[in-house]
Amino acid sequence: MKGRMFGGLPVWSVAVPAAAGAMLAVTWGGSPGWLLLSCAVVALIAAVLVAMHHAEVIALRVGEPFGALVLALAVTVIEATLIVAMMLSGGAAASTLARDTVFSAVMIICNGVVGLCLVTGSVRHRELSFRPEGTTPALAVLTTLTTLTLVLPAYTTTTPGPTLSPAQLVFAGVVSLVLYVTFVFVQTVRHRQYFLPENFDAEDGHAPPPTISVALASLTLLLLSLVAVVGLAKVLSPSIEAAVRAAALPHAVVGVAIAMMVLLPETVAAVRAANRNRMQISFNLALGSAIATIGLTIPTVAVTSIALGLPLDLGLPPKEVALLALSLLLSSMTLAGGRATVLQGAVHLVLFAVFVFLAMVP
Repeated sequence: MKGRMFGGLPVWSVAVPAAAGAMLAVTWGGSPGWLLLSCAVVALIAAVLVAMHHAEVIALRVGEPFGALVLALAVTVIEATLIVAMMLSGGAAASTLARDTVFSAVMIICNGVVGLCLVTGSVRHRELSFRPEGTTPALAVLTTLTTLTLVLPAYTTTTPGPTLSPAQLVFAGVVSLVLYVTFVFVQTVRHRQYFLPENFDAEDGHAPPPTISVALASLTLLLLSLVAVVGLAKVLSPSIEAAVRAAALPHAVVGVAIAMMVLLPETVAAVRAANRNRMQISFNLALGSAIATIGLTIPTVAVTSIALGLPLDLGLPPKEVALLALSLLLSSMTLAGGRATVLQGAVHLVLFAVFVFLAMVP
């Protein structure tokens, strides 16, 4: 077993960031062929997964609910950098990418991740319990953020279409950031107990916390993985756009693909917690990621749009607004009671299937 470890970490968790960095160096600034592009896709996905592994190591060190916060921040940094990279390479054609990706992330989390966690947990434990005093405020923040950033821009009149003026964009970015910071303060300081499972035991179901040296090594490798993710996304973005056009799929599918790829490790972590009957941790991971996605991604793309003069469409079309409203209504019904069964999970998964189908067949 020791032969598979390097400085207290699995060898693959050290080798993958190095390999992804090497792949970035080979493909950067050139016109890679299909073989190199295929290798770059594998390296990108591996770097995302390893980044989440190192985030989880750090999360084990800092404990709950800080662990869920670390994972949510790692997901958001990866997602925001992917969006910005593709905005820079896509120009005007990528004006809806941020909106589509953020909307997709919210739909995937509120329906796909939450539904999968509920079904997985209830199959094993029948009835699931969690703290409504933790889930309800999180959902309130998420509802406010989605409405202000994804719905309201379609109804403002200062600029035409689903856009915001520079002043409105700055205001939306500041408000999003303020709400996110306030939520983090409440989650980790003021009312931390609301976000811990009932009868919480820090040792129950968890691996022993890593040493400080292992946590610092994971932090370094996490940063290296994020650099590789950003660079490889920049390299691959033209090919992703071309593949979507060749398949005659709507451009929104690009946002769905980005969100699904980035949220995969977070989904695995949330389902694992649900399988241990730790639904509060599952919801911390899911809702925390959704809130961070908007609270940090919108300010990032707003600054990028204003600084570089890139077009940015934020307002959702009517069909997407209807799906978002239904998802938030369903989530409020599920998360406000403190208990759930397989039925709620099935309803969430059906709505997730509707979202995916309509994204491909609008």
